[in-house]
Amino acid sequence: MLDLAWIREHPEEVRRGAARKGIDFDVDALLALDEERRQLIRLQEQAKAEQNALGKQVATLQGDSKQVALDRLKVLKGSVKEHTARLTPLKKKIQELMFACPNPPAEEVPDGPDDSANVELRTWGEKPTFDFEPKDHVELMKGLDWLEIDRAGKLAGSRSYVLKGDGVMLEQAILRLAMDLIVERGFTMLSVPVIVKEWALRGTAYFPGAEEQTYRIANPTAEDEDFWLVGTSEVSVTALHSGEILDEADLPLKYSGISPCFRREAGTYGKDTRGVYRVHQFNKVEQVIVDVADDAKSREHHQAILQNAEDMLQRLGLPYRVVAVSTGDMGRGARCKYDLEAWMPGREEYGETHSATRFRSYQARRLDLRYRDGDGKVQHCHTLNNTVIASPRVMVAFVEMHQQADGSIRVPEALRPYLGGREVLGA
Repeated sequence: MLDLAWIREHPEEVRRGAARKGIDFDVDALLALDEERRQLIRLQEQAKAEQNALGKQVATLQGDSKQVALDRLKVLKGSVKEHTARLTPLKKKIQELMFACPNPPAEEVPDGPDDSANVELRTWGEKPTFDFEPKDHVELMKGLDWLEIDRAGKLAGSRSYVLKGDGVMLEQAILRLAMDLIVERGFTMLSVPVIVKEWALRGTAYFPGAEEQTYRIANPTAEDEDFWLVGTSEVSVTALHSGEILDEADLPLKYSGISPCFRREAGTYGKDTRGVYRVHQFNKVEQVIVDVADDAKSREHHQAILQNAEDMLQRLGLPYRVVAVSTGDMGRGARCKYDLEAWMPGREEYGETHSATRFRSYQARRLDLRYRDGDGKVQHCHTLNNTVIASPRVMVAFVEMHQQADGSIRVPEALRPYLGGREVLGA
């Protein structure tokens, strides 16, 4: 969420930002409601001030003068009540528009309608050339008895899977390598709730907009709101200190959440249906930074969390590319976003494995996440996040990249300590 006072001062920047993102947002409607709200507040405050002053005088008045004052007090009381009644729905409308207002993208973000306008910044690693007929991850993992899809579908429907044997051990080894890497970089590991209240999703800017992608859990207790399953631990981790005023001396907070993640994948019918590239449930290690409101520091953090993810893919021996995400593909809340895409031989293309995003204070304002600076001034924090690793999608790239002619899978050196020193799986 943006600062309403800032929107009043920079309406053209908000209009331009919305247009660059391809989001239809009526800045003028918001400003008109805001002006009406401020006018009502002025009238309400004037009525209250007169009411208070006249109330003190009543005891000193007599006769007709006192009656006139009492009649006036009755009118003022009605005015205050009327203004309050008009303000309540008005504030609600303004809040709804504020939540819908997009975060203007940074100037360096490439313009475009969707992911076709994303710009490749750099690549790492060599795409493989095989001296045998390579298999895709489904053939490889089924051949090794690591993967069940049909039986998983019987249990949980399409886009479900069961990992077996060394497939489970490989997934856990990759997750553990990711945790050790991110802890080396000064992050504190968190195991967080994956069932959250709606405010956490609104606060992290997933709502409004991603409701159809999110699993809802009906709450039988009528007094409380429904719960939702998170699509990333970013929601729980970023919202952890909501409503708090942090001490600047304690910043930055560097957290890494490990959790299962759940996504409905609505609107992707018929897309990426083979294997485990696009599934409803997966495991992920996430990195989140909360720091002071300083653009230069946010940019430094952005590059650092991007590098953490690149280092993870390099340790796994996976060629990848870094792309700058275009305005039409970055979402309502992002200020700037980079994707990492690993090479997947079975698809003969790069596939997204990471998204590194900075928000400035957009999430923090929605979460009321603040800090007190050295001068005693309370300000909203800046937030950022990026994947460290997500499974099973990374396993698609991993088994396809490291396959051998006999169907076995080579294990890169960095991963061997987590697999009992084994250099090959499925030999």
